[in-house]
Amino acid sequence: MTSPGRPEPEPTERTDSEVRWRRVERRREKVYRQVQQARHGKHLVPTWLLATVLALLLIGWLYLIITS
Repeated sequence: MTSPGRPEPEPTERTDSEVRWRRVERRREKVYRQVQQARHGKHLVPTWLLATVLALLLIGWLYLIITS
């Protein structure tokens, strides 16, 4: 149902290339929003904590390799 005075939009057929292009555009917009959010410092986990966890995992992995 449409409101009075507004014509109903005609359904358009989309080609595969249009569908792919729109998908690429949506992905690009999503990545852009994520980059903007990261630039504004809205991090859930501090970078230093991620680096510490990574270092501990690597040290533990090396320990297991050396002692086995």
